[in-house]
Amino acid sequence: MIKAALAILSITFLISSCRTTDKEAIVTTRDTTITVSNAYSELFLDSSQVAEYSKFTSAEDSIRLLSFYNQRNFQMAWFFPDGMSEVVTSFLSMQLDYLHYSGDSSLYNPALLASIEALEELERINPRDSNIIHTELALTNQFFKYSQKVYNGDAQLDVHELNWYIPRKKLDLTAFLDSLILNNGKDVARYEPINIQYNLLKNKLSECYAYGDRHWVTLSIKKVLKIKDQDPVLRHIKDRMYFYGDLPHPDTTQLFDSTMLQGVKRFQKRMGLRQDGEIGPAFMREINVPLTTRIQQILINMERMRWLPPTPTSDYLLVNIPEYTLHVYEQGQLAFNMAVVVGSQAHSTVIFSGNVSQIVFSPYWNIPNSILKNEILPGIRRNRNYLAKHNMEWVGNRVRQKPGVRNSLGLVKFLFPNSYNIYLHDTPSKSLFSESTRAFSHGCIRLSEPTRLAEFLLRKDSLWTPARIEEAMQAGKEKYVALPKQDQVPVFIGYFTCWVDQEGELNFRRDIYGHDQKMAKRLFKEAVKNGTE
Repeated sequence: MIKAALAILSITFLISSCRTTDKEAIVTTRDTTITVSNAYSELFLDSSQVAEYSKFTSAEDSIRLLSFYNQRNFQMAWFFPDGMSEVVTSFLSMQLDYLHYSGDSSLYNPALLASIEALEELERINPRDSNIIHTELALTNQFFKYSQKVYNGDAQLDVHELNWYIPRKKLDLTAFLDSLILNNGKDVARYEPINIQYNLLKNKLSECYAYGDRHWVTLSIKKVLKIKDQDPVLRHIKDRMYFYGDLPHPDTTQLFDSTMLQGVKRFQKRMGLRQDGEIGPAFMREINVPLTTRIQQILINMERMRWLPPTPTSDYLLVNIPEYTLHVYEQGQLAFNMAVVVGSQAHSTVIFSGNVSQIVFSPYWNIPNSILKNEILPGIRRNRNYLAKHNMEWVGNRVRQKPGVRNSLGLVKFLFPNSYNIYLHDTPSKSLFSESTRAFSHGCIRLSEPTRLAEFLLRKDSLWTPARIEEAMQAGKEKYVALPKQDQVPVFIGYFTCWVDQEGELNFRRDIYGHDQKMAKRLFKEAVKNGTE
């Protein structure tokens, strides 16, 4: 098994493009309670051997190695007295899998692969053999390089430059390697430090690769196609829909039948289009996106998933900007979704995270200076009754809108302290939620079901019944409600143009702010025209 993996690794690493690694610094003290009698492996290194090997590594790699071996009192991780651990095979398979879907050859280490192959057949391990010692340490160092790349992302990407302000997760790679060893390299998905969406996307990526290098011809229609229509182009559309899983079986006919109607609606749902069951311009735009572009889109979003913490098991909120949707999670499980309106391209919503700490019922709207300058003051110059007409008033040198049903923030807003002046809020403009594209705001996020969110956030407080919440929203008098610290809920304002939904379906959305296009230039080392822009 190891020889086969080594052979594939040697070939595939050589034909892949190169990238660089990342860094980490964690220091632990030596655990002297671990002895030969209670250790995972009866074989131990000498601390001087680790120190000697570390001379030829970077400062960060040296710290990782010392940290790992200190906490296990320098017992070996990859060897037993009777041979090489099965964990070596597991690790090589993990690395090979990463290479297959990423095309990243920066982790290729031919010297280590040769050392492993040379030692594979040994049935007795001498812990004083310099080849054994070097391979043990090289494997650990390689594992940390692999994990840093796979689970923390490309070190060359400046996430702030890519308009991403959610803090990158902190990795404990020594704990991850310990888990891998203790589980003998099995059930890795159970404890690996990655968001669940990463592996879901990885599996979908493999399906796309399996489709092969088929020439992707641009299809066109002369008119909007509906059920019972016949057209030769439908055969080609059906072929793509079958590949994507929107049709249950291949169909070479040119009839738009009831099965295709359901498939069209399914495709439209996955693409965030209006589910009218008709093949029109929007449908054709998405079905014509080249498979290579879709693969890049998946890789871009997998990279973003690396930056996130592992899937939370607590309550949290996730706004996915390109999806125009708020997802509400209770104890790590999806509780409900709601449509939202996000910032327009000119007033893009910032990607960041915070904690919902306050709910404001019947809020005032303190109008930002930019809106005051560009909209309110010109309105006052045109009509001296502008403020009264819009239920506004001067307060010092500022203008605010009074509470009420006409207030632009609606009847409630949800605050999570941030420097971007972004929050979640109600809106009197309900008609926009019926649009399939909902990027209309000045940056804040408008909610289609604000009452439902208020009830969710206050559900642990028996005083805040649905009736009392409704009363506070309609009171016409501003009221702040602070959430107890233990009830404050994390909120992530994210940007994902590709993900796998609760039904296991692969979804794509348009790159409304151009963030994918910007990432593609850095990830793929060239200006890539994104077919979903």
